[in-house]
Amino acid sequence: MKITIDNKKKLIKDILMKYGINEKDAETTAKIYVEADLKGFSSHGTGRFPQTVVGLENGNINPNPNISLIKESPATATVDGDMGLGYVIGEYAMNLAIEKAKNIGIGAVATVNANHFGITGYYSEMALNHDLIGIVITNTEPAMAPFGGTEKILGTNPIAIAIKGKKYSYSLDMATASLARGKLLEAVRLGKEIPEGCVVDKEGNITTDPAKGLEGCILPFGGPKGYGLALAIEILSALGGAEMGTNVKGTANPLDKCTKGDFFVAINPEFFGDKEVFMEKVDALIEELKNSKPAEGFSILIPGEIEKMNSEKNKSGFEIDTVLYNKLKDICDKKEIDLNEYMIK
Repeated sequence: MKITIDNKKKLIKDILMKYGINEKDAETTAKIYVEADLKGFSSHGTGRFPQTVVGLENGNINPNPNISLIKESPATATVDGDMGLGYVIGEYAMNLAIEKAKNIGIGAVATVNANHFGITGYYSEMALNHDLIGIVITNTEPAMAPFGGTEKILGTNPIAIAIKGKKYSYSLDMATASLARGKLLEAVRLGKEIPEGCVVDKEGNITTDPAKGLEGCILPFGGPKGYGLALAIEILSALGGAEMGTNVKGTANPLDKCTKGDFFVAINPEFFGDKEVFMEKVDALIEELKNSKPAEGFSILIPGEIEKMNSEKNKSGFEIDTVLYNKLKDICDKKEIDLNEYMIK
């Protein structure tokens, strides 16, 4: 079963509007879901959409939030998302950071009372359209043990950094855990194993069973280094008043109210030096990397290139696995939407 890019956006938008989301917010959310699928982050794409529907159905996602500012200065702000869709609040917060960076050189915006927002890199890359640098972090409900531990205390806590040269763009988007929780959820849905060394079961034993990994803990990438970075993100994501550690809920379980925080930063190179020279140096460094000698069987890529390749490859549309199709059909049937009208015949 296959669906085109446009039809997938329309399907998600149409479903959201049936749940009382206004057209603009439904379009924003659908766009970001499909962007995740295009880039190959299927764990954060449409496969995760049924989770959003559960949040809407149980009242943990507010379909018509009153997004407001709790605090604001020329360079900073804290946004109260009123428990709205994280995609809408995330775009609002990053746009605010971008405007501040244009005016004063840097914008830093924290959020509170916002739901899961999908792929972190979508928001950091928003800065590239304005020749700015974007940095975005978020904490998530506990899934990862501290280095040397066996209890879930930290989230998978992703970080995304986007930097633009004149020719190239660098776009890092990664979890600080050895595996994103969404990858485990997707592996369970598809009945697949996960790579060895990424998770432990609830007894602390290494396992390749994603269901056992969800019961147990995801390990930090790079041992103590990943743990240290995850801990920093956990703390900084809560600058606006969000929760930390085991008090963070609702990013994976839509039956809980979401208590995580996000932090969006935009930086304007013009306020620090010669922007043109800076961008040329970015390009020169990337050229130096790409022209360096690769190891056998490798080619030198920079963060963001694989996602661009995936986006090109996925332009013709997406496969929908049977499990996801059935979940979407259940949702559509409840709202009197004919799912098959959106599928490629």
